[in-house]
Amino acid sequence: MFTDLEELIVDNNLLGNDLMLPRLPNLHTLTLNKNQLTDIEALLEHLADVTPSLKYLSLLGNEACPNQLVSPDKDEDDYQRYRYFVLHKLPQLKFLDTRKVTIKEVMEAQARGAFMKVVKPKSEAPPNEAGSESHPLPYTPLPRGSRDAKNHRGIFAKCRYVYYGKHSEGNRFIRNDQL
Repeated sequence: MFTDLEELIVDNNLLGNDLMLPRLPNLHTLTLNKNQLTDIEALLEHLADVTPSLKYLSLLGNEACPNQLVSPDKDEDDYQRYRYFVLHKLPQLKFLDTRKVTIKEVMEAQARGAFMKVVKPKSEAPPNEAGSESHPLPYTPLPRGSRDAKNHRGIFAKCRYVYYGKHSEGNRFIRNDQL
């Protein structure tokens, strides 16, 4: 069908775990950023079958890709484990998300990548109606309306406070005659 297709960019398309691509033997670049992918293992097994020439893959903005932009409770170690797991399943990748794949990462993925799968414990408490965690973070600098990962609206407002700079640390060394 699309056997000569080399690049496929399907960002922001609300694609879920039911994603099924046809066989794309020449596809070398695939970006699935900001979709609704959660099952990383099934996705990677499918991609390994249908995209043998894949070199560049980006999954940023999905729950399957643990980073601090999507989940505030994730850290750099979670993201590195994700990279090892992806490279274990797709060892031919040269570029993953925003970074080039290093030789050290490939060697670590071959040795331990199978054990880097992130397993989520099943929670017995039903999620609340907002779909957020049952234990919210104790502090977040974001206003309530923008804590949801799917809500990307910016806020523009007039500031109540005006800073004149007269009490600034930088101004204490400048005399009036130097202005």
